[in-house]
Amino acid sequence: MDATVLGAWVATGLTLLIFSFLYKDNPLFKLAEHLYVGVSVGYIIVKTYDTVIVHLVVKPIMDNGEIALLIPVAIGMLMLTRYVPKAAWMSRYAFAFIVGMGAGLAIPRTISSFILKQIEDTVRPLLSIAGPDGLTFSMNLLNPASNLNALIILFGVSSVLFYFFFSIEHSGTGRAVARTGIIFLMISFGAGFGYTVMARMSLLIGRLTDLIEFSDASYGRPTIWLTLLTIGALIVISRRARPEPPQEG
Repeated sequence: MDATVLGAWVATGLTLLIFSFLYKDNPLFKLAEHLYVGVSVGYIIVKTYDTVIVHLVVKPIMDNGEIALLIPVAIGMLMLTRYVPKAAWMSRYAFAFIVGMGAGLAIPRTISSFILKQIEDTVRPLLSIAGPDGLTFSMNLLNPASNLNALIILFGVSSVLFYFFFSIEHSGTGRAVARTGIIFLMISFGAGFGYTVMARMSLLIGRLTDLIEFSDASYGRPTIWLTLLTIGALIVISRRARPEPPQEG
């Protein structure tokens, strides 16, 4: 059995064990779940050691003499003092440095991506200059830079901000604007939820595609045999877990 066929059997078996959760929580699913978590943690540890420690620390110091890298190494070592009760206070300096540096790097990017970019899209011109024709109004919804889309974004952002403005009672015209803001919020949440669902569906399609492919005779038909084996194991587990009727004294 070559590595490809063995990999097909392992992938098929783990996939079916994960799908067994659709029946109910069972030991087969827990086995696959624990294997997935353990292998993932082991892989991350090995990759971190190879990428960070070996290639970013040891080799630059030994080959290029970059002694300055000992400073982040010392900060990382201070984090490990968390496991020593008497020296745990030293880890606070490392965590404070990492949190401060992380915030300093993340805050400007977050402001640029979520605030300034939103403001930029909101204040786009509602009319365009098209050469000798003068001012024009583009109504192409498929073009994100069209004037109609700019008008929709402006109205949507304004109505959503008004919905969260509670200093004025939402009645009359204000109530209609606030309700419009709710509609835009629901569209945004629905789009985000739909994107998440489609991402999960793509993962499901990938697993089902592999199951169909691995049902071929060139792989030894692992999908068919392991499906029967998984169903049989679930039947045995369900029978053993069935409570016995109380005996009459």
